[in-house]
Amino acid sequence: MKGKNLVSMGDFSREEVECVIERARALKAEWKAGGNPPLLAGKTMAMIFEKPSLRTRVTFEAGMTQLGGHAIYLGQDIGFGTRETIADIAANLSRWVEIIMARTYAHESVIELAQEASVPVINALSDHEHPCQALAALLTLHEHKGELQGLKLAWLGDGNNVCHSLLLICATMGINMAAACPRGYWPDPSVVGWARKLAQESGSEIVVTTDPAVAAKGADALYTDVWASMGQESEAEERSKIFPLYQVNQALVDLAKGDVLVMHCLPAHRGDEITADVLDGPHSVVLDEAENRMHVQKALMVEMLGF
Repeated sequence: MKGKNLVSMGDFSREEVECVIERARALKAEWKAGGNPPLLAGKTMAMIFEKPSLRTRVTFEAGMTQLGGHAIYLGQDIGFGTRETIADIAANLSRWVEIIMARTYAHESVIELAQEASVPVINALSDHEHPCQALAALLTLHEHKGELQGLKLAWLGDGNNVCHSLLLICATMGINMAAACPRGYWPDPSVVGWARKLAQESGSEIVVTTDPAVAAKGADALYTDVWASMGQESEAEERSKIFPLYQVNQALVDLAKGDVLVMHCLPAHRGDEITADVLDGPHSVVLDEAENRMHVQKALMVEMLGF
């Protein structure tokens, strides 16, 4: 995996995903036992942020520090693609740092960054995908459920970037996924088609429906996200009228398996996409998943840099 980019979750084979998850488990165990060895001592990561963040910045920066390396925060002041072209930024950063992560609006920006950089690039969120979140979800599922093959994950809400990455990783790993979204807010058909092709190889099933009960019935995990993501604030009022049917509440939890996990990429809006009693209840693993962002990202950095 040395030198590889992670732009889309579909970039990784089943074997590569398994490698990241196993490395993340090992790094997490070491960290819990007292700390990781300084595998990335003397290495520097550039962190490009077009969008604000809590989890992404802290988990990448803390993870790099725990591995003995250093992370540099690059905010909107660098004029990513405006003050300076993405190609020029990629070329310059490649002379100074060993790895780059980017949290952008346009997915095309991450694609161009990865094409132009000569060091590994990690997509830390774009408007089309969120692969690091999907990896954190998978590690969380593995910790709580063990064997992944044959599990069912239900997505409820907007067919957004997190949904796209989950479709691809579930299909790759043999996890059945049912996405319940209002018509007009379904995941990108090209991603669904790609996921269904991967699912044929792994023996899983990908379903897209407008019926949240169909998705939730017998699910091992219920997953949701905010109804309006960053950059969609102007649509928030309209979406608030369309999405209440897809709220993750106790009624949906009751349709799932008795030991269902409730997942959310955070931040969450209690009372909108999920009720407070469910988000903060006994089925919720949202904080486990948030912590696991750090561990899977550490695994990515170590594997991509060949350590």
